[in-house]
Amino acid sequence: MKRMFSRRTSWILAPNRFTRAQQEMQTAGRELLDLTISNPTRAGFRYDRRAIFQALNHPSAMDYDPQPKGLSSAREAVAGYYRNRHEEVDPETVILTSSTSEGYSYVFRLLCNPEDEVLVPKPSYPLFEFLADLQDVKLVPYPLLYDHGWQIDLPSLYKAVNNRTRAVVLVHPNNPTGSFVAELEKTELNNFCRERGLALVVDEVFLDYAHDGGARPTFATNSDALTFTLSGLSKISGLPQMKLAWMVINGPAEQAAAALARLEVVADTFLSVSTPIQLAASTLVDQLHSIQPQLLERVTANLRELDHQLAGQKTCQRLSVEGAWCAVLRVPATQPDEDLAIEILRKQSVLVHPGHFYDFSSDGYLIVSLITPPDDFRKGIAKVLERLND
Repeated sequence: MKRMFSRRTSWILAPNRFTRAQQEMQTAGRELLDLTISNPTRAGFRYDRRAIFQALNHPSAMDYDPQPKGLSSAREAVAGYYRNRHEEVDPETVILTSSTSEGYSYVFRLLCNPEDEVLVPKPSYPLFEFLADLQDVKLVPYPLLYDHGWQIDLPSLYKAVNNRTRAVVLVHPNNPTGSFVAELEKTELNNFCRERGLALVVDEVFLDYAHDGGARPTFATNSDALTFTLSGLSKISGLPQMKLAWMVINGPAEQAAAALARLEVVADTFLSVSTPIQLAASTLVDQLHSIQPQLLERVTANLRELDHQLAGQKTCQRLSVEGAWCAVLRVPATQPDEDLAIEILRKQSVLVHPGHFYDFSSDGYLIVSLITPPDDFRKGIAKVLERLND
């Protein structure tokens, strides 16, 4: 078997202890309060179904017109999204993909030879490890430090870089910490990448979800270093099932032009985005106007409820969060986070994520979703705190 399959897929495929415990609870018919929900289509939000269905019923969908970067109308819709944020993006710098994961794979293939290295934030979303394995790329973490808010440990970047380093990944705002890249950090990162011939790969899927309601600047207009900015309908319009994402390529003119030319060949090899979805892109992007206020209202209400319940106890605290859909809880590190999450699951019937799922460097963290339906969130947090304060 080892000789049959590639080393890049030699993952441990058996369910971990946390997943097994969840499966056992479901098999036993136990009703769970899920505080990890991340799928907006199953979180009770209202969608304009008529507009979405009509947009998918486009007469031109029966014509196949393969365009490597994507249909111009769809790329114009993406440019319109940025224009509505008062930021100008040239549609010719946009390449459509079926997901941000596919965008990462394109960029890793573009920049890296086998065993080259990419610097990634820690903590962050666990998907990076699988994407890197599949592209024969080595991930090197750089820490996010917490002191009344999250900051990038910039000195660690200088220590981590070597002659195999090809790019720095940013998540803006980070998932799960909810921290945006500050303007001073952006300047330092541009200088760092420009001086060392590195690229920035910036994941902005949660960009529009700043909790204070203020707009944060995108990296899609960053010209100081070669920059690949990833986003898509999954979070922007709350439509993960529509499978439309994009990357915007920017930076010094010669580098950006070379990257675009090569990526166009990569995209032409796969042509992964369906024609009906591209033709519906303008309508699907416009759904942000109805879904984002609902999501932000839910996030704000749940964050307020969380703070209300935390105020009545001293065992657990919430770390500062600026945006996105998660909250990080600092809890007593009396046992491994996975053990604590399993204990809460079995004894309280509440599903929360242990911090190590997001590569926290130590125990003492639980992660909860702020888009959980409010009644479930209120009840679930009460049960979690009951257990922590027992």
